[in-house]
Amino acid sequence: MIQENIKEAIKSVRGQLLRTILTVLIIGIGIAALVGILTSVDAISNGISSNLSSMGANSFSIQNRGTKIQVGKRGKKAKYYPRVTYDQAIAFKERFTFPSKVSISTRATALATLKFESEKTNPNIFVFGIDENYLDNSGYEVEKGRNFSDHDIRFGTHTAIIGKEIAETLFPNNQNPIDKLITIGAGKYKVIGVLKEKGSGMGNSADKNAFIPLTNARQYFSSANPTFLLTVKTTSPDKLDAAVGEATGLFRVIRGDKIGSDDSFEMRRSDSFINLFAELMGYVQIFAFIISIITLAVSSIGLMNSMLVSVNERTREIGVRKAIGAKSKSIKLQFLIESIVICQLGAIVGIALGIIIGNAVGYFVGSEFIIPWLWMLIGVLISFAIGVASGVYPAIKASKLDPIEALRYE
Repeated sequence: MIQENIKEAIKSVRGQLLRTILTVLIIGIGIAALVGILTSVDAISNGISSNLSSMGANSFSIQNRGTKIQVGKRGKKAKYYPRVTYDQAIAFKERFTFPSKVSISTRATALATLKFESEKTNPNIFVFGIDENYLDNSGYEVEKGRNFSDHDIRFGTHTAIIGKEIAETLFPNNQNPIDKLITIGAGKYKVIGVLKEKGSGMGNSADKNAFIPLTNARQYFSSANPTFLLTVKTTSPDKLDAAVGEATGLFRVIRGDKIGSDDSFEMRRSDSFINLFAELMGYVQIFAFIISIITLAVSSIGLMNSMLVSVNERTREIGVRKAIGAKSKSIKLQFLIESIVICQLGAIVGIALGIIIGNAVGYFVGSEFIIPWLWMLIGVLISFAIGVASGVYPAIKASKLDPIEALRYE
């Protein structure tokens, strides 16, 4: 019986092709909104979370400003503290004895133009002064060449490590950048390393960064009040809490914070930032789901109107079926299945569009292509529910038609 009704539903769909296409598109747009928005959220979450977690779950940083991200009313306004001086950073690195790796960095400039012979970059390159531990603590990997040595850091040599995108810009046609002299600002620097591609996230590409020795940055890119960032990477995630506690106590002493006063610096754990972002994405998902359900509710009204029109146009057909012995239950089931079939066709169209839209958004934040199996299943189930809800009233109306009156209908 069900197979026969499905065949009849397909025949009816073919017989009313234009109306069916319009109805399928209405349902498809609703499902595309649901799958597309939620897939976009997943893609953005995957892309940005991979960037946020590049430091690992066993790292934290010490800096002079707080985060600007808030979630609901529980968030706190970003605070700015006195700058972290070079002497304070060095003192912390020398006195912090917890099993870990400490790195010091500072931003030399955010408006650098790098040049090699006739090639040059845009004037928006970030140049950082770093020590020998920074790349490992920040999740960078050297693809060609080497990291800075103790000699480079101690004597502030004119050496540089560049990102993948900078290397491709300055050295096209697969030229080897190692040991080449490039211009950064007013100085010449020998390229000793090229980093592996890291991708982009949160509006900034990590592959467009350049790095020079910390001491060189202090000498040649000094500003009025430079501040320094401390990054600590413990040997394992389970030691993170202890490391944060010990680091807080030590840096309070170095900064001269009085007993009972608040910290004059910000401790930012990599895992807490990731958790904060995940919570924010949860709110976005809820909001997106509500918007999508509203869109689908409007789509279901359109489908119901279409089915009611179909019942009116096929009144004589219903009368003939009843006259030759069709029961009201069979008529009801026929129109209900027809509504479900139309909805499932809309679900197929909507899911395809949703995957394309979601991954297109994810592409811009560096996310890999994802297939949202959960949202696809939810889309199919919701479209089935819409088919049932939108088809019940027209099906009941069709099943209650009097066969004599139906045959007389023009």
